[in-house]
Amino acid sequence: MPRRVLQGTVVSDKADKTVVVRVERRMMHPLYKKIIRRSKKYMAHDESNQFKVGDRVRIVECRPLSRRKSWEVLLDDAAQAPMSEA
Repeated sequence: MPRRVLQGTVVSDKADKTVVVRVERRMMHPLYKKIIRRSKKYMAHDESNQFKVGDRVRIVECRPLSRRKSWEVLLDDAAQAPMSEA
């Protein structure tokens, strides 16, 4: 079975080797038929403490690492490269 991959924004990086990622999804309200946003927070493992608040990251499902942490930050080539070289 494939592992799920979600994309979200880091909202906290205060814990050691852990970031809190808020993932937003859009859904239609069942009665009013208006598109609304729902969000959920996930604790994700960040081995090198490189992600900071406000970063857009992708997280992937993994084995349980603690009671609340069963996701890890996916390291892409774009995430490892510096944003600008000026």
